[in-house]
Order: sequence, then C-alpha cells, then structure tokens
Amino acid sequence: MAGTVLMSRSLCLGYGRKLAAGAPVAALCCWTVRQPRAVLPLCLSWATPPGRSVHCSSVRFAGHNKWSKVKNIKGPKDAARSRMFMKFALMIRLAVREGGANPDFNAQLANIIEQCRSKNMPKASIEAAVKGADKSKASSYALYEGRGPGSSSLLIEILTDNNARSHREIKHILAKNGGTMCDGARYSFQRKGVVTAAGQDAAGRVVSLERALELAIESGAEDVRETEDEEEKPLLQFICDVSSLRGVRQALDSLGLRTLAAGPEFVACSLAQLSQGEMESASRLLEVLNECPDVIRVWDNIQGEA
Repeated sequence: MAGTVLMSRSLCLGYGRKLAAGAPVAALCCWTVRQPRAVLPLCLSWATPPGRSVHCSSVRFAGHNKWSKVKNIKGPKDAARSRMFMKFALMIRLAVREGGANPDFNAQLANIIEQCRSKNMPKASIEAAVKGADKSKASSYALYEGRGPGSSSLLIEILTDNNARSHREIKHILAKNGGTMCDGARYSFQRKGVVTAAGQDAAGRVVSLERALELAIESGAEDVRETEDEEEKPLLQFICDVSSLRGVRQALDSLGLRTLAAGPEFVACSLAQLSQGEMESASRLLEVLNECPDVIRVWDNIQGEA
C-alpha cells in the first residue's frame, strides 16, 4: 500500500483503539463478520501478513481473557484439589482403622495429616475425616497391579466396600485406555520412605542438586530426586529405608532444610521410557484412574521421552 493513511483520534476511539492525534496507521482492513450482510471495519495498528486472516471482534474480546483463565486454569485446579482432598479423606479413614484416631500413637495417621496441612486441606475437613472413620461403611484395602501404555507398570491402591465392583471398574478403565490388569507390576517398585522438602532452605536459598546430594549423604538417605508440586514449585524428595524415616527427617531439619512431609511410598526401581504418543495415552489413563472414587493413589514408573 503506497503512502500513509491518517485516521482521526475520535474514529480510532470509536473502535476501542487509543491513538495519538495524527499518528499514522500502517494498514486499514475490512472483513466480513460471520453474520449475514454485516461488514465490520477495524483499524489495526499492526501490519497483517498477506494471506493471513484475523477473525476478531471488540465485543468478543470483552472478558475473554478472564474467562479463559477461569475455565482453563482455575476450573481444573479446583477439581484436582477437590479430588485430592477426597483421596486424603480416604487415606485418613484407612489409617484410623489400622492404628487408631490419635496421631500421637499412629505414625501413619500423623504423616497423612501433615500432608493434608501442607496441601492446605481445611482443618474442619481433616477432623471430619478422622471422626467419621468409624461411622463409614466397612471398607477393605487392596493393591491392584496393571500395565499401561508402553509397557509401563502401575500400582493402584484402593479402599472399597465392594471388592468385586472395584475390580470390575478398574479392569474396565484399564482396558478402555490402553492398559490391562496383570501380575508382576509390583516388581518394578520398592517400598521406601520418602521425605519431601522445599526446594529452598530455611534461609530462602535455592538448594542445588549437588547440595541436595551432600545433604542426603549427611542425613543417611539413599538417594534424592527433584520434582515439583501442583503449583510447579520445586521440591526435593529424599529416599531412605522406611525404618529410617524419622531419623532422616530430623537430620534434614537440623541441616537447614524445610521438610514438608514424610511417609512410605512405592518408588520405581525400573523406569519405562515412553514416546510422546504413549505419554499422552498414559496421562489420560492416570487421569481417569484418579477420578475413580475408590482409588486412593496410583503409582507408575513412567519416564518421558528424552
């Protein structure tokens, strides 16, 4: 387009664009809105490459960014948080039945309550789960073994009042999402103690992996790995023998780390490397499994493609 097109300040304001008086506009474009016989001219302050169409409207933009954040970020996060609290309530119920309602004499319950607090689970919800353990239906614990996409191994912990129903449901979920129930998956895991600590020490300094390895040796831990929480904040997980949990945690606290939780977990001892497509399938499978009301936790040995 030869020359420069000048537009008045009032005209640009009429289309929702603030333009300094007399400022040149590189291009003036018109296109048809998807309504019969309606043409909307829009003043663009940038040059649109030839052949590219831009479909937008000042009316549609109103509140769009806010809604996208609510729909794509807040909604899933709130749903995930709700499911997490529900799983914690199941874990509390199981711990109370196995060791009593007093966390001073029930280490498993004390660890779970600590995890609940670290995830900001309301105090009233924690107390309700503890008090309601005896009133709830009689439930039994089970550990199912399965295979996922890419020959990955899965351990599925459940708490149910109907083993036959839960077995059918888990089997159906696996079959529908590229997995299967099988024996032998547990050999890909070891039962270990895991102490979770913040990625920053008590003084607010970031703890490097090299420093974390030094702390692991000093505290008596076997290994350390880096991970993230739901808000993508860095965490450190120190692996140790289950019987050493208390000592390792106390040592890490004395060395200046901020420990957040400690408890037994299934730690993968052999990893399954998945392609991008297999990772997407595995992600869908894990999501559906975690949405099952009877499922407490799902452990996997999945490693992304390098």
